Amino acid sequence: MKKVKVLYFHQHFSTPKGSSGIRSYQMARNLVRNGHQVTMVCGSYGGGNTGLDTPFLKGKRTGQVDGISIIEFDLAYSNADSFVKRSLTFLKFAVKSIGIALRHNYDVVFATTTPLTAGIPGIFARWLRRKPFVFEVRDLWPELPKAMGVIKNPVVLGAMSLLEWLSYRSAHRCIGLSPGIVDGITSRGVSKERIELVPNGCDVEIFNQVEKHWRPEGICDNHFMAVFTGTHGQANGLCAVVAAAEVLQNRGREDIKIALVGDGKNKPQIQDMVRKKGLDNIVFHAPVPKQKLVGLMANADIGLQILANVPAFYYGTSPNKFFDYISAGLPVLNNYPGWLAGLIEQYDCGYAVAPDDAEAFADALEHAADNQRELKAKGQRARELAEQQFNRSDLANKWLNWVLGAAK
Repeated sequence: MKKVKVLYFHQHFSTPKGSSGIRSYQMARNLVRNGHQVTMVCGSYGGGNTGLDTPFLKGKRTGQVDGISIIEFDLAYSNADSFVKRSLTFLKFAVKSIGIALRHNYDVVFATTTPLTAGIPGIFARWLRRKPFVFEVRDLWPELPKAMGVIKNPVVLGAMSLLEWLSYRSAHRCIGLSPGIVDGITSRGVSKERIELVPNGCDVEIFNQVEKHWRPEGICDNHFMAVFTGTHGQANGLCAVVAAAEVLQNRGREDIKIALVGDGKNKPQIQDMVRKKGLDNIVFHAPVPKQKLVGLMANADIGLQILANVPAFYYGTSPNKFFDYISAGLPVLNNYPGWLAGLIEQYDCGYAVAPDDAEAFADALEHAADNQRELKAKGQRARELAEQQFNRSDLANKWLNWVLGAAK
């Protein structure tokens, strides 16, 4: 196959040294392994680690990390930032990225959300330089923030809807990370022949490399430990975990502990809620790099896949944490309907409970704690699901063929 130069835009890019998802790192590494060239354009994400540590010069720094050429803009971003601050950071990144898209030497441009503004440099590349453009959609915007009530201004929603439509129509090909996302792209008038489903994958090799088992302080080896690893934001609906923990404490289940590992805008609010309720069965821990996360997962009993009860989430998301859990052979407790709940039920690799039902949530954790042999079998089936259907190397090859096909 001819060597292809890919210009890759992902504002929140991270290597495994960071505590955020590494999908883009793995996809870029697969391109490099197959003899292609990749330039990754990104910002400075709070939970990420680009691998670059040199000082910024005139607002950016560049370098090579694991064969990937990286252009990192000095645009700090955190999930704890206000909506206005995040929006300004998104727009600044888009403007700077346009300059790269118009000047850089490449064969195909690839852009992945979030944010939705990630598609802007691809639009310019398509129409001003006639470059092949592939657009990857990780969440449906503005549908999700609108459904959550995060964005209510009709002018802003209208502008985002226009940008969404323009990104889809400008792209030669699209990628959706869940069945609902593929359907959402189709509903905007894009033919299914131009869309490929490539969900988040399982880094089974990384989760085979356990260097040190560990648990957060306050959780002993004889405790049953449920873990949530991810953003503590409005979308994550962690109030459901607090409600279930209160039920468990009232039932006297002191043996069951819940570890909430991560950060986010709502974390102080959740911590305050736990303090006021006097709950001692929830332990908070700061985000950890993927390499350290492996040791935590290896010592956990069950993973928590939690989201707010928003119907748009049911089929329209592809959460990293779910795929990390099953990579580690952890059974999963999921608290909302949709395609992941369907997978859990179909493969009997965890528990799928109704949303906003603290009693059912607590019942599932009690059943898991009291039936260890059955739980281990669920974990084994979770690992089989990871290896057979969501192995990252297989999905990375599918992604590679789809993206490079646009370059032809």
